[in-house]
Amino acid sequence: MKNHFKTKLYCKFVIYLRNKFMRTQYFKHRHWADFSKDINDIGRPLFWPKENEDNHFLYRLYDKQEAQFPAFYQYHLDNFLKLYPDAEEKEFFTHVWEIIDDTTAELKVKNRYTSRHAMEFRNKQHLKTFLGYLKTIDQWDTGRTKDEIIADKEGEIRSLKEQLAELKEDLKAARKLDTEDFINIQDGELLTFVDLCRKMQKLELNGKELVFSQTQTVWVKMICKNFKHGNKEIKFDTIRRYFPGNPNEPSRRSAAVPAKSQHFQIIPTNKRS
Repeated sequence: MKNHFKTKLYCKFVIYLRNKFMRTQYFKHRHWADFSKDINDIGRPLFWPKENEDNHFLYRLYDKQEAQFPAFYQYHLDNFLKLYPDAEEKEFFTHVWEIIDDTTAELKVKNRYTSRHAMEFRNKQHLKTFLGYLKTIDQWDTGRTKDEIIADKEGEIRSLKEQLAELKEDLKAARKLDTEDFINIQDGELLTFVDLCRKMQKLELNGKELVFSQTQTVWVKMICKNFKHGNKEIKFDTIRRYFPGNPNEPSRRSAAVPAKSQHFQIIPTNKRS
């Protein structure tokens, strides 16, 4: 008997705390003198019981088309966060979710053989559609069980493992072309080689370019990756100015290979029979 009394007292205390700290308002209320019909505010003109705001929220929701759901939700969320600067969207979202979920559950057990059945069926379908919208913005897995969340995470892990395996194969194939060896350019003759690369791009054979690239950067990368100058690495910034984006209209940052480094000319040979 004593334990029963303690349990009852504890329940009353929990209810007291819940009522004390629960928000008194979640949605934007209609002004008492506002007689507009197409609005987002809930409630009636003049006076209405504010403690029933959840029912008035549903009443307004039933008048909204699916395309209006995001704006309707955001309208009341903005008002809620303005009313309670300490609050977060999760609290508002959970409150709305519970109203929709509870009401849908109630409509499922309604007597089908009444004059209100057609209206209740429409309302139930409308709430299902709105619940579908809420799922698209649910960041907190509100309506999902732990098993569903775990199954989803396991699916993501499997997908990531498959992607990782594919990337490993791609990396393995790419590394087949890698080499620790390099081609050394004679010390002091880096620009001589750069000049040859530039001249190669002007060569034509059978009326077409012998070599062609969409960008000039690829030449810079090729030289830096596969060549060394006097057995030293070639820095990207050292030679990129000799390969302007548009060779026909070089920018101010571009530079021409000096004449003293242009030791070779590439000329076509006579065709052999």
